[in-house]
Amino acid sequence: MTRAHQLGELQLAIMRILWSADEATVATVHRELRPERELAHTTVATMLSKMEKKGVVAHRSEGRQFVYRATVSQAQVNRSMVSDLTQRLFEGSPAALVSHLLTRSDIDAGELRRIREMIEDSEKGRGNR
Repeated sequence: MTRAHQLGELQLAIMRILWSADEATVATVHRELRPERELAHTTVATMLSKMEKKGVVAHRSEGRQFVYRATVSQAQVNRSMVSDLTQRLFEGSPAALVSHLLTRSDIDAGELRRIREMIEDSEKGRGNR
């Protein structure tokens, strides 16, 4: 069974930094977050520690600093969080989720074309079973 990875907004912001950099110290994560958020260095360190307990990051020591890395991929987190959203808000129905997105969002013609192409590619990949 796939492990659920539910992350809050700050945790996702931290993960995006780690996914893009592969590894980062608390100071690096803090510096990267600073333009968007005014957080104390200790807040970032605490959050990384909590995320490590959740199993989504791990660290190694480099001198007196911890160097963190993601232990789950962005695809794993996206899949888990979208699955949870679909389950909680749309009773597990992907069709209801897509219907909601199509009827409640301003989707331009180019985006709709890309969605159609993805559906066609998915159907081809499944051999129209």
